Amino acid sequence: MNGPSAKDVLLLTPQEMAAADRSAAALGIPTLGLMERAGAAVADAVIARFRRQDVTVLCGPGKNGGDGFVAARLLRDRGWSVRVALAGERDALKGDCATNASRWGDAVLNADASVLDGAPIVIDALFGAGLSRDIDGAVARLIEALNASGLPVIAVDVPSGLDGATGAVRGIAVKADVTVTFVRKKPGHLILPGRELCGELVLADIGMPDAAFATLGANAWENDPALWQLPPADPAGHKYGRGHCVVVSGGALATGATRLAAFAALRSGSGLVSLAGAQDALMIHAAHVTSIMLKEADSPEALEALLEDRRLNAVVYGPGAGRGEAVRGRVLALLRTGASIVLDADAMTAFADDPEALFQAIASLPDRVVVLTPHEGEFARLFGKMTGDKVTRAREAARRASAIVILKGSDTVVAAPDGRAAINATAPAWLGTAGAGDVLAGMVASLLGQGMPGWEAAAAAVWIHGTAAQAFGGPGMISEDLPGLIPAVLKGLG
Repeated sequence: MNGPSAKDVLLLTPQEMAAADRSAAALGIPTLGLMERAGAAVADAVIARFRRQDVTVLCGPGKNGGDGFVAARLLRDRGWSVRVALAGERDALKGDCATNASRWGDAVLNADASVLDGAPIVIDALFGAGLSRDIDGAVARLIEALNASGLPVIAVDVPSGLDGATGAVRGIAVKADVTVTFVRKKPGHLILPGRELCGELVLADIGMPDAAFATLGANAWENDPALWQLPPADPAGHKYGRGHCVVVSGGALATGATRLAAFAALRSGSGLVSLAGAQDALMIHAAHVTSIMLKEADSPEALEALLEDRRLNAVVYGPGAGRGEAVRGRVLALLRTGASIVLDADAMTAFADDPEALFQAIASLPDRVVVLTPHEGEFARLFGKMTGDKVTRAREAARRASAIVILKGSDTVVAAPDGRAAINATAPAWLGTAGAGDVLAGMVASLLGQGMPGWEAAAAAVWIHGTAAQAFGGPGMISEDLPGLIPAVLKGLG
C-alpha cells in the first residue's frame, strides 16, 4: 500500500483554508455541499465511537456552527436524540450557516451551561480555526463548564478557542476527546498546546480538489517520510560511500554527550564515525567504543587539518563542548572546512554575546549546509526575544542565520532559510531526557554525510528520533537506549 505524498501532509493555515474555500467556489464547487460533507464526517465520527444516546450540539454563528447544524440534522435522521444550542441570535445567522439552521428546523436553545445537564455527548461547533479574538463572557463560562463536566467532546475543525495557525489558546479553549477537521490539518493541530487539546485527530476528505489550494504557496507540512527519502543502500557500495561523520569531543570530564552523538551517527547509517579531540578525552572514549575511531585533533588548526580529507564530510560540535573563546574558535574553524556542520548546545551558546559573528560566518559560505539545533533556552540566547508562534520564530531564525534550524520540543519545528517548515508530532513525553538532543545531533550529521539535503536530513532525523522513542521506547527510557532503537525504525522505512 502506498503511503501519503507530500501534498497529503501539507498544512493549511486558517487564512490559506479560507482562500481554498474561495478557490473551490470559483471552480464551481458549491460551498453548501462542502458543509454538508463536513457535517456528515462529524456525525460519522460520533456514530463510530458511541452507542446511540442523547447529543447536545453547541453551534456558533459562523461556518463552524453550520457544520454543527448539519451534524445535528444527520444524527437526528439516524435516530439519535439531538438538541442544538446556539451562541448568538438565530435571526442573525448568514449564508450557509443560516441555510443549515433552517434545514435543522427544530428548536434552538441558548448556549449556556444549563444545556450541558443530561448531555452524555457534546459536539463543539462554536468557533473554528480562524478565531480572531479571545473568547470571553458567556461563551467563556460555557467552555469552562464544559471542560469541568468531564463529558466526551467531539470538536469540529478545532476545539473552540484554539488558534488554528499557532496552537495557542485564545482566552479559553475546549479540551476535546476527538477533533474532526477537513481537507488538510492546520499548524495549530500539531503545535502545543493545540495538539493536546485536540485529542484524537480525524482528517476528513470532503471533496475539495487539490487545485483549490495548489497555488496558495503553503510551505508548512506535518513531518512525515513523504517529505524526504533516505539514501538507498548501494549493493556495490562501501563504507566510504555512506559518509564519514566526525564528532568533536568535549573535555575529559564531558565525553558522554559526544559518545551519544557518535553512536547515533553510526546507528543512523554512517559508513564511518570518528571522535576527535584532546588525548585525555580520547583515552576515556577508548574504554567505551570499538567500531568508532578516535582522532587526536583539539585545536582549531588541528580540526581544519583533519577535515582537509574531504571523505570526512559531516561534523557534530557542541555536546559537552564547554564555554569560552576556544569553543568559538573551533566553530569558526569547522565552518571554514568543506564539511556539513551540525552545531548543538555549547557551540551555539558560545555566540550568545555576538550571534551576528556566527551568522555572518555561515552566510559567507552559501554552499555549506549548517544545522542549528536549539531548545527554547538556547534559542532565546542566540536569537534574542522573538515574537510570534513557534513556526514563525523558527522560520525567522533560519533566515537570519542562513542555516537549517531545528527548534526542539515535543512539537519540534524544522525550518529552512527559504521558509519551508515541518512540524513534528512523533515525540513522546519520555523523549525529554538528558542526552536525547545529543543523539539527535548525531543522527542529523549522519544523514547529511550520507548525502541528504539539509532540510530533509534534519526533518528525517527528527522524525526517526521521535518515532524510535514512541514506537520502541517507553517510560524509563534513557538517552543511551535511543541509538539502539534507530535500526528498527530505519528497517520499517526500507
